[in-house]
Amino acid sequence: MVEFGELLHSQFLWYALGAGLLVALASGPLGCFAVWRRMAYFGDTLAHSALLGVTLGFVLHIMPTLAVGATCCLLAILLVYLQRRQKLAVDTLLGILSHSMLALGIVTVSLFEIKVDLLSLLLGDLLAVGARDLALMSITVLGILGLLYWLWEKLLAFTLHEELASVEGIPVERVRMALMLMLALLIAIAMKVVGVLLITALLIIPAATARRLSRTPEQMALLASLIGCLAVVFGLLASILWDTPAGPSIVLAAAVFFLSSQLRPVTAK
Repeated sequence: MVEFGELLHSQFLWYALGAGLLVALASGPLGCFAVWRRMAYFGDTLAHSALLGVTLGFVLHIMPTLAVGATCCLLAILLVYLQRRQKLAVDTLLGILSHSMLALGIVTVSLFEIKVDLLSLLLGDLLAVGARDLALMSITVLGILGLLYWLWEKLLAFTLHEELASVEGIPVERVRMALMLMLALLIAIAMKVVGVLLITALLIIPAATARRLSRTPEQMALLASLIGCLAVVFGLLASILWDTPAGPSIVLAAAVFFLSSQLRPVTAK
């Protein structure tokens, strides 16, 4: 067992907790839009581009998180462009881009003979978060939350009925692009917390849990952030006490909250 007195004085613990809470705060409301618009596969597609982003970071000698963020944003822009040009279903486009980006990342790693810690990339490395990582996450999350607050009403109208929102003068394409870019940036910073394989889970599970317990979109967004934060705290605690991987422990804690919410009887609204 770990001595809690020693833990409280461990800088890496506070960095890890801060990073996890920041990601949870942003993933709450964005996860709600992902649930409402059924965009879970979009998160997976962006996550699969992370390997390419990490490789480009090494090749160009820039911070991997910045490279992953740029790669995810470019992929989001490409998806919007292809949606306009191609008469294909969104899930078909996502499937093509997802596997293409993953294959391109693997080929790029092989070509440049870059040594990548695949386990850390796939499952996250929360306990390795440093001061620079935390500063970058803080700036990104503040930007995402500020943009969400500014576009909240437009995003809701766009989510409820695209055609009606367009008739009312809402720039639907710009709003769509803003939502995708916010998701791309969140996924870029969340990779450090839960890894490529589990990013979508952290985005979707708290929002799905909050959906059953909320009466308004605003309640759902706030509750999703709260559930995500609790999952980070309990998951990180379990990781330290029982020496389990931090990212999977956080997702498992979120899953426990979801299962618990399913035991609650549905009340009439």
